[in-house]
Amino acid sequence: MASIMVTGAAGFIGSHFVRYWLENNPADTVVALDALTYAGTESNLADVRPGVVFVHAGIGSQEARKALVEHGVTTVVNFAAESHNSLAVLDPGRFFRTNVLETQELLESCRHSGVERFHHISTCEVYGDLALDSDEMFTEDSPYRPRTPYNASKAGADHAVRSYHETFGLPVTITNCANNYGSHQFPEKVLPLFTTRALDGEPLPVYESSDNRREWIHVLDHCRAIAAVLDGGRIGDTYHVGTGVEASVRELADLVLDELGLPSSLKRTVPDRPGHDRRYLLDSEKIRRELGWSPRIPFDEGVRDTIRWYAANRSWWEPLRGRSPVTEGAPATAPASTP
Repeated sequence: MASIMVTGAAGFIGSHFVRYWLENNPADTVVALDALTYAGTESNLADVRPGVVFVHAGIGSQEARKALVEHGVTTVVNFAAESHNSLAVLDPGRFFRTNVLETQELLESCRHSGVERFHHISTCEVYGDLALDSDEMFTEDSPYRPRTPYNASKAGADHAVRSYHETFGLPVTITNCANNYGSHQFPEKVLPLFTTRALDGEPLPVYESSDNRREWIHVLDHCRAIAAVLDGGRIGDTYHVGTGVEASVRELADLVLDELGLPSSLKRTVPDRPGHDRRYLLDSEKIRRELGWSPRIPFDEGVRDTIRWYAANRSWWEPLRGRSPVTEGAPATAPASTP
């Protein structure tokens, strides 16, 4: 029996991980910590709420530090982050405060409270992007070349995590992951955005660079990978979590429209956001070789299942639609970040 804290637990991936962990480790104490900003909702944890200790707090707060000690937390899995690239263009300071400074505060709390394992969730985007006509992949040794405020803030968090291992001996691991999809993803993200708009007969905003590609992974495959790293990953190491399956935003829009039986005329071209990356692809050979992990959910099947989930769960996503501070396709202008 162990005590694990999951930060960002009311968000998309965090809530899936809480559910996955409880199903596979029912005797463990799970401390679900979340600041409940616009993209976090307790309804994501409704079915498991009685089985967790919920703490409404940010990762850099006094409440987070108290929870670590009071519940004897030995493992922290850090999902908490601002993660919307378009919002980061409008308010970059918000991203550096949460993703870098508050991550450092959480690391400091873990260092002083006896945490035995700190696992940090990163992204493929810290490496920059790849040319569309390239067959390259990012490896765990690729240099960091972030191109947007969000990318840079996640890179900064990764460096903070590694520094706490090298300087203070905090036992850490990091996973960099491809784009996730699945149920309970906030409607600002591309697949639920396309699906919910299509269900209401609204245009699907497709960026001008519609051939830009992303690597895609089902959220449950991602959860399994994190569990594998917690179980057998080498302290201080980074592991890439990917499928090798790439798809463009245009292809994703076409898949949504095909599944829902709607015409392609619903696609609407919108201007690219600044710093729009062309392509990401992770070399995930290390986690496959060392830990025996591999993805199980085929892309087409998983995406169609996800579209059907949104179609069947309007009561979950409809109340969330107005909460995003960014409208895709609108001009990327806003007042400068406030201190």
